[in-house]
Amino acid sequence: MSESRWLQELEAPTAAFFPAFAERVVEPDGIRDAIREAVKTLVPRIDWEAYQPHVPHGLLGLRAVLRLRPLLKEQSFLRALGITLHMAAHEGRRSPQALAQVTGARGSGSWRNLEDFIQSCRPGLAYAEAQGFELPEAGDFQRLGQLVALDMANVGHKAVLVCDLADLNERLERPRATGRRLFGLAAWVAATTEDTFWARRAAKRLVGTDLTVPWLAATLDAEALEAQVRETCDLGLVALLDRLAARLKAGQGAGDTLAALVLAAAEKQLDARRDLEGKTAWTFAYLASLARSRPADPRVWCQAAALVNLFPTDEPEARVRPTAISEASSEGLLEAVLDLEPALAMGQAQGLARAGHGEVALRALAEAATLNDPTFNHAHQLLAVAAAADLQEHLPAGVQEAMLVALAKNLANSQGSGDLGRQAARVLAS
Repeated sequence: MSESRWLQELEAPTAAFFPAFAERVVEPDGIRDAIREAVKTLVPRIDWEAYQPHVPHGLLGLRAVLRLRPLLKEQSFLRALGITLHMAAHEGRRSPQALAQVTGARGSGSWRNLEDFIQSCRPGLAYAEAQGFELPEAGDFQRLGQLVALDMANVGHKAVLVCDLADLNERLERPRATGRRLFGLAAWVAATTEDTFWARRAAKRLVGTDLTVPWLAATLDAEALEAQVRETCDLGLVALLDRLAARLKAGQGAGDTLAALVLAAAEKQLDARRDLEGKTAWTFAYLASLARSRPADPRVWCQAAALVNLFPTDEPEARVRPTAISEASSEGLLEAVLDLEPALAMGQAQGLARAGHGEVALRALAEAATLNDPTFNHAHQLLAVAAAADLQEHLPAGVQEAMLVALAKNLANSQGSGDLGRQAARVLAS
């Protein structure tokens, strides 16, 4: 009975959405199955074409919530999951006629056909062909990821979406029907209009080399990293690509490159206007996808630098500064974020990081992200904190600190309504 009520709410959400969700998730494997059912139901129903060139973040946010689960109390996790599924269920829908065409289409499951549809930018055919794959596996998503690695359309959404949907499929234990839906959505987005401008600019600087970027741990000191941050933040695109290509040719590994780019992304986040907080935080999501996929292609690292460089840089004296905190705490950090006090939140995050409690700071930021209606901020808070969780293990302590301070500022400056979360929490508690 709970499954049918949940499916009805996914088909046509009403005021009974959260009660149906609460009933579904308390059953054995209820959390996993509720998400599987949501993906299977919603992927063909959401009108992806209407969002172009953008991508709705309802389903993308599911992976972020699952990634943050180890950092959250169970009630916070369920609240975040419930409101993220609510967001996904309220994305714009296809017409009945368009839905019938999508659900009735299924190709042969041929990689040759799928690659042709992606290269010729025919997303509908790519989705149908992907439905012919009997059981998409991690290798299939990886192959798809390689096809979009140099495509930075919509500031790199393709690579992030493929990477995140692959991880979501694994977390859901690779269900057959749901896996096809996820693979189909990844293929659909991969086949939309491409943008390889940055990759082509980088390729010109790498002509004549057979260069790969080795995955080596970060070794550069703070001064050397700061020099690269200044290049990424302050130079024009041409000069930036010249400098980074030269560094990669000289043998710089992925660890140092990633650390410099995260540090630069944190500085850009400090400079972000309130209306650009979420969009600027997207750079962390893109960089986290690189940390997980470990690309060896130097063009990918060059376009990552170009993405960070894209956002505006202010003068240092114009930036908000962390408030000095004598005894930082997770409670203080959470309270400062929810009270819209960026300087205080930054000071709390900085104090925790310097005391060796970066994980504590990350937990508080994760909790704060679950208290916002993701529809208000397109799930950018959840995506950014999940990205920080992915990045943290790869970064030197100083870079971790800068990232956490920047995210604390981001969350404190982008608080929205928590009414939906409170509504979900009341239902779940009862």
